[in-house]
Amino acid sequence: MSLAGRAVAALGLAAVLSGAGAVACRGDNELSGSVSELFPVTDVSRVEIRRNPEALQVSYFRNNGLDVDLVARLTVDTEGVDLKPGTKVQLGGTTPSGRDRASVVHVAAGEPARAFTQVERGDLVLDEGGNAGEATRGDFSLSFKKGDGYGAGRSMEGTFNSLALDAGFGPDLGDVVVDEPSP
Repeated sequence: MSLAGRAVAALGLAAVLSGAGAVACRGDNELSGSVSELFPVTDVSRVEIRRNPEALQVSYFRNNGLDVDLVARLTVDTEGVDLKPGTKVQLGGTTPSGRDRASVVHVAAGEPARAFTQVERGDLVLDEGGNAGEATRGDFSLSFKKGDGYGAGRSMEGTFNSLALDAGFGPDLGDVVVDEPSP
């Protein structure tokens, strides 16, 4: 291999290692991506993860003076998915019953709630947990379909690490919940 070829190979290896280092150094509970052109995604103060048999929801909050902004909420419909650590869940497209696999909203104080356009592609991977009551850690990366909707053509990436809370539905309307039998 020529000297120029070795230099190009060394530069390529350095770029790969640098990229791997950037991914490995990525912290917990961070958001990034071109959606930052629409609203700030830094300074996330808290992440909340909710789980029920139908979905996983990751919400990123930011303190904003006296208000708390919902920077982004990713909801993943888990129909037909075995959501367990190490499984890559595709976020684009629809579930077997035709619902969007993933959706994202943004709600800042003093502004209307904004639902992003459909997710075109992306994935979510859990490193651990995933069920209510478990420490849950993972990451996602997605892009939104091009067009006219909010966030169209933009991207969003995030990491999360928090205790997954139960997002169960509770009793049906009209059900009587009694801890002790009536006398």
